[in-house]
Amino acid sequence: MNSNSVSQQGSAPQQPPSTTPALSRDVIRTAPKAVLHEHLDGGLRPQTLIEIADEIGHTLPATEPEALADWFFEAADSGTLERYLETFAHTVAVMQRPDDCFRIASEAAQDLASDGVVYAELRYAPEQQLLGGMSLEEVVEATLAGFEEGQRLAEQAGNPITVRTLLCGMRHADRTLEIAALAIAFRDKGVVGFDIAGGEIGNPAERHIEAFDLLRRASMPFTVHAGESMGPESIHGAVAICGADRIGHGVQLIKDIDLTGDEPKLSPLAHYIRDRRIALEICPSSNLQTEGAESIETHPIKALYDLGFRVTVNNDNRLMSRTHTSREFELLSETFGWGWPEIKRCTENAMKASFLHHPERRRILEEVIRPAYAALEASAQRP
Repeated sequence: MNSNSVSQQGSAPQQPPSTTPALSRDVIRTAPKAVLHEHLDGGLRPQTLIEIADEIGHTLPATEPEALADWFFEAADSGTLERYLETFAHTVAVMQRPDDCFRIASEAAQDLASDGVVYAELRYAPEQQLLGGMSLEEVVEATLAGFEEGQRLAEQAGNPITVRTLLCGMRHADRTLEIAALAIAFRDKGVVGFDIAGGEIGNPAERHIEAFDLLRRASMPFTVHAGESMGPESIHGAVAICGADRIGHGVQLIKDIDLTGDEPKLSPLAHYIRDRRIALEICPSSNLQTEGAESIETHPIKALYDLGFRVTVNNDNRLMSRTHTSREFELLSETFGWGWPEIKRCTENAMKASFLHHPERRRILEEVIRPAYAALEASAQRP
């Protein structure tokens, strides 16, 4: 890491307004998209939350869907990751029974598919879903069954999607080794990887090196939340010490890149991440809420994209950020003038960096994504 450059950097430089007409979310919805960073417990339908909470006697801050959606967005928009994470107490509370896990997973798959997402990796922490008496295995089994049902219903509705899952260990707890073993046990049954999540400050990923050693020995891929609320030192720990295959968020990597001169100067860490094509799972709206970025205009995503990093665009938590994938791309189109080439590249980046086996990745790229974008780009060029 080039720690000397950190003090010189901060956010990426502000970009001038684009004169290119922005793509609307309705248009973007027609394009196939891939999502790598999506928390299952951050994307519940408000009505589902209300119905399950009523059944189990859990008190919510609002009992009308629109008012509840507003509360989640406003509570998450506090400016700190820690406050943002507090909102999950309500969503996790309604994910303690097998039928509820099944329903929430099924609805998540259908909701993503209706937005044009053709591949998604959803993550969740099964250790947080044991209060109703389920075992870790029962949580995973019920959730995987829900994803299967959601895929089936989405295909019936004309929106085919492939859904896989990552199991999260919580970095402030002590069960990461157990969850890593659980992920390995469900390999090729719908679980494709592992993640470590939770409050980044004071909870370095390398504290859980035993879990990452187990995953590497088992040849199980994993990603690590890093560089969201902490700087490049967190990313360095995730990559250089833990051996992460991808980085969750990673936006603070911009502080290790000197953009003040005629040519950008990358630290050894930044070079390594770009050279090794380690994907950055960037979540623009979420970053604004947790102050991972000061504004969309100064968000590092464009600078990182232009420098050739493997940038992917994700939702993080659709409920808390009141967003979906098409809206995230719309925001980038409005701000930076992104069109089909940029959306296509980010989508291809996501598929290439996914934890699917290679033949499955290639099939979705060659049969679904590339033909669709070729048609969209050709249509855009017609007078």
